[in-house]
Amino acid sequence: MTAQQAVRRAVEEKTIIPAFNIPYLPMVKPIVRAAVDENTIAMIQVARLEWMKFEARSLEAVAEAYFKHCEPAHTLLHLDHVPEIDEDGERVDVLPIIERALKAGYQSVMLDASRLPLEENIAATRRVSSVAHQAGAALEAELGAVAGHESGGIGMSYEELFRSRKGFTDVQEARRFAMESGCDWLSVAAGSVHGAIAESTRRQKKPEARLDIGHIAALHEATGGMPLVLHGGSGIGQEYILAAIEKGVAKINIGAENRQAYEFALEGRPGDIAHAQDQVYGRTRWLIREFLRASGNRSRLFG
Repeated sequence: MTAQQAVRRAVEEKTIIPAFNIPYLPMVKPIVRAAVDENTIAMIQVARLEWMKFEARSLEAVAEAYFKHCEPAHTLLHLDHVPEIDEDGERVDVLPIIERALKAGYQSVMLDASRLPLEENIAATRRVSSVAHQAGAALEAELGAVAGHESGGIGMSYEELFRSRKGFTDVQEARRFAMESGCDWLSVAAGSVHGAIAESTRRQKKPEARLDIGHIAALHEATGGMPLVLHGGSGIGQEYILAAIEKGVAKINIGAENRQAYEFALEGRPGDIAHAQDQVYGRTRWLIREFLRASGNRSRLFG
């Protein structure tokens, strides 16, 4: 099973691949166990900010933990957000990070050049797609702006953001991006928001988000049926996620739900890693089974 096969099959079967972020290394084991026990296919993933601002340590450290606990029939390893311009506005030398991930065994990688103008985003994505494909890995890219990671949060009320469609992926730009960038999956903005990462706000509950399902359908059509990805999956109303799956969303990133389960468990019982892992395991099984309705999708996708 490759990442490319799993995500493509998810589009065809109208199911979804949950991708769980790892800001703390002990979270890997319970998430893998939950995926196996729910008979689903799930991704273990880490973003650059999670080894810069949390305790994932490095992409290599996450890969080491993953390969120690992975179940290849149920799990995949993905490199999440590697930004050309990061959440603090700094330029990032992305190619060495991508190359490190491919060497470490990541089966798919994500370049986030969404803070660049369209032409530059396409060019940057095309460069990375060549490197990823030569290594046999899939490439995820982003077009539009899923707010939340910046130090100021989303900068407005959620209602104002949704009403204004600020940052929503442009349909015509998506059509061109799909033809010219060389990416395999496209992360789009249609109403979701990232969880806060600033020390002062990361414990806060995310606002309940909704999705413009018509907009997602238009993006899927414009990109020629390319698998779409939702970032900021924690906090989206369930009915919107299930509707989005029907319209071409094949992968969803979940970070804040499991991160807060781990952090809050350790606040209640300091130093008790096993207890925190149990909380992550239970929350992950609930997310797969009840929230995403993805239990058993291993059998649906691969028999």
